[in-house]
Amino acid sequence: MTTDRTVTAPIDPAGTATIVADIAIVGGGLAGSLAASVLARAGHRVALVDKRAVHPDEFRVEKIGGQQLGMFRKLGFLHALENVACRYDQVLNIREGKVVDVSVGQAYGLPYADLVAMARSQLPDPSSLIVDEVTAVKCNDDIQHVELASGRRLDARLVVLATGMAGVLGYKLGIRRRVLAERHSVSFGFTIARRDGARFDFEALTCYGERTADGIDYLSLFPVPAGMRANLFMFRDPTDPIMRELRREAGATILRLLPGLRPYLGDFHVTDRVQNWVMDLTVVEGHLQPGVVLIGDAFQTNCPAAGTGVARLLMDVDRLCTEHAPRWLTTAGMGTEKIAQFYSDPDKVAADQRSLNMARFRQALTSRNDIGWDVRRRLHFLRRSLTHRVDQMHPGWLGRVRGALRA
Repeated sequence: MTTDRTVTAPIDPAGTATIVADIAIVGGGLAGSLAASVLARAGHRVALVDKRAVHPDEFRVEKIGGQQLGMFRKLGFLHALENVACRYDQVLNIREGKVVDVSVGQAYGLPYADLVAMARSQLPDPSSLIVDEVTAVKCNDDIQHVELASGRRLDARLVVLATGMAGVLGYKLGIRRRVLAERHSVSFGFTIARRDGARFDFEALTCYGERTADGIDYLSLFPVPAGMRANLFMFRDPTDPIMRELRREAGATILRLLPGLRPYLGDFHVTDRVQNWVMDLTVVEGHLQPGVVLIGDAFQTNCPAAGTGVARLLMDVDRLCTEHAPRWLTTAGMGTEKIAQFYSDPDKVAADQRSLNMARFRQALTSRNDIGWDVRRRLHFLRRSLTHRVDQMHPGWLGRVRGALRA
């Protein structure tokens, strides 16, 4: 394994700059930037290619919590995350205006662009980021050739496609995306504040949908540096007129769909533009090829409501960048027998399947109105409520909840 952290750029006989690296990562969003930093910090020569020097404001991942934090810690990013995000430790969960339970656990809120910037800031050498656009990738069992719009070429032993749902490069390689569920879910993101300038009477809050006909899974409210961020997740036809109402009058429409939320928000308003995202559930086919591997959304998309997208992404980064790729680089060649090891990795396969299963479960729990799912829905919230009541018997519980409501 090489310990040279620099990306060299010799000149080929034709006079065109050729950049040489161990691993070329195409796509500088969260998956690509995390992967590049993990590999570069381990001493590999890495070239991260993205057409933007600064990632734009984009409605994607905006909160990190639960088991995701354990993976951020393992990969060495937790301290950097803490420095740029807003921490919160309690989430008040409500349905039909009543408290279901209180989630206690460390979590962070921040804009996606800041999350990507944090990941890129961990690159030991900032010049590892190449601001350019990849026009073609030519792969084989040995050295991969990446053509850039500037006319330069990038040669690497392995190419990692972290291009999200932009599938043009994959399509040129014969990789196709198969749709499992078209327009599976719709997500909205916006920031709110009280009109009187006061803080909300909760640290963070989740409000679950009240009627299956509305198709609302839940509304999540959590702090970010700009204020209180709102993420709304729905399973509903994106052409429904309610979508236009949410974009134009998000505050009033939210209260009409979730009337039990009103006492918790008081007199509030939306402080920025409403962003929304329609997500298909997809997987790729034809991806087992020499010299190239797909991670994150480039391999499989997720249901945002299920909250499994970041977990899948982190699993891909962990297994590829700390286990498989470093081992592949110690021997000659980069054939499909090596690439297949990543795609068949038991932890990766389990994370991918868990993500699809949770997507289908959240949609059914939210939208199915047959008697079987109605019973399951009632039991789901009843179990949580009963657990919540048992927790109240703990001496410190009441103080924690009162503190959350006063915070």
